[in-house]
Amino acid sequence: MAKGKNSEGRAPTQRQLRVAELIRRRLSEMLQRGDVHDPDLARMSITVGEVRCSPDLRVATAYVLPLGGGQQEECLEALHNNRHEIRREVSKALSIKFAPEIRFKIDDTFDRMDATRRMLNDPHVRQDLDN
Repeated sequence: MAKGKNSEGRAPTQRQLRVAELIRRRLSEMLQRGDVHDPDLARMSITVGEVRCSPDLRVATAYVLPLGGGQQEECLEALHNNRHEIRREVSKALSIKFAPEIRFKIDDTFDRMDATRRMLNDPHVRQDLDN
C-alpha cells in the first residue's frame, strides 16, 4: 500500500500502541484526581478502557465508561465540553510533535462480553458445542 494511504484494517504499529497507552494512563490519572475543572466530571467515576490512535497520531479515540454504566450521555457530554482542557493536559505528558485530538466513545466491551456469554449459554448452541 502506498505511503499516506488509509491503513484501515491493519494492526496498529508499536508507536500507535505506545502513544495510545500513554494517553490512556494520563486520562485515567486526570479523571481520577479531578484535574479537569468541571463539577460534572468531578462527581463521576469514569473508566478509560482503551485508547486507539490514528496512524498519523493526530486523532485518539478514548473508550470510556462511567462507573456502574449509568449516565453515559452525561459522561460523553461532559468530556466533550472539556476536550480542549483535556487535550492540553494530555499533551504535556507526551513528547510528540502534535497533540492529538481526543474523541470520546462509550466502551461497549462489557456489553459484548455479556452477549457472547448469553449466546454460549443458549441450549441450542450448548448442544452444538457439546458434540
